[in-house]
Amino acid sequence: MRLQHINKALALAIAGLAIAPVWAQSMDMPGMSMPGMGSPAASASSPADHPVSPTKAPAMSGDMGGMNMQGMDATTPSSSKAIPTPSSKPAAAPNDMNGMDMPGMQMQGTGAATQAAADGNMKGAAPNQPRSADAYSGGYTLTTGPFIPPGVKPPRLADQENFGSVLVDRLERAYTRDGNWSAYDVQAWFGRDFNRLVIKAEGDVSQGRLQDARTELLWGHAVAAFWDTQLGVRHDNGSGPDRNWLAFGVQGLAPYWFDVEATGYLGNAGRSALRLATSYDLLITQRVVLQPRVEANLYGKDDPARQIGSGLSDATAGLRLRYEFTRQFAPYVGVEWSGKFGRSADYARIAGEKTRQTAIVAGLHFWF
Repeated sequence: MRLQHINKALALAIAGLAIAPVWAQSMDMPGMSMPGMGSPAASASSPADHPVSPTKAPAMSGDMGGMNMQGMDATTPSSSKAIPTPSSKPAAAPNDMNGMDMPGMQMQGTGAATQAAADGNMKGAAPNQPRSADAYSGGYTLTTGPFIPPGVKPPRLADQENFGSVLVDRLERAYTRDGNWSAYDVQAWFGRDFNRLVIKAEGDVSQGRLQDARTELLWGHAVAAFWDTQLGVRHDNGSGPDRNWLAFGVQGLAPYWFDVEATGYLGNAGRSALRLATSYDLLITQRVVLQPRVEANLYGKDDPARQIGSGLSDATAGLRLRYEFTRQFAPYVGVEWSGKFGRSADYARIAGEKTRQTAIVAGLHFWF
């Protein structure tokens, strides 16, 4: 029995020596340092008390060159402690990796690029010679190349083009209890962005006769983004003698999108006049537009031949609702109030005319 126990102890010791090389085997990790890694805990007793013939460890398959394991205990039994008794059990090796240091370990395929990505710094260097704006023109520009005609060529800008437009703001028929009449209000221009020729025409026709008409021929010059000055002549005809005026005014778009016209006139015999008009397009929908419009005429002196008194002579206020089949064509209906004041009202009463009246209007608004 005693001999059997000794044989079992020797078998356990030999098995422990055979397992020890497995802990020492490793991959090729040049420069790997594990100064704080501890060895598996040794058993309470050493096999030195019961000498055993050494067993040759199998050869390592990995290259451990450059591997530094400072502080790691050797696996070769060198202690002089006694071999544990048969009743002793081998202690389990703890899985403690504290203190493990690998300062020289470096994976292939990683480096500065990997570290830059980890830091979020992926900036690239700009090319030494950025692409030219004329890269696809073969090196030719507007002023260089074999296709440039000889001589100095002036710059070609967008404001050198001529454009034209005609706006028929009102072409309508008015209906009242006392009679009906037709009215028109037209503007046309031709020219460039800064300078253009402007024609304005407005008048009333009743019973096939021109009752009152105003025609202006103006030079328009842009002085701001939304404003033009206008200089020219005006001609009045219809009932009474014709009148001619010099005209100077401004036309443009006021804040909050009000269309504004203000024109002063000088005529023969010291006559003077001022015309003010404003309108606003209120979009109820993308197609339905409500337009309020106000116009007033003032004169510096009486002109009995044309039934015009000094001061505020006449004014009109209208409200028109139009439907735009296209932006260039829109029929409308509305209501307009007109009245005469001061001496102009007196002249109208003498002629048997009304000084105030309201009309229902229907017409067309279009431009091209």
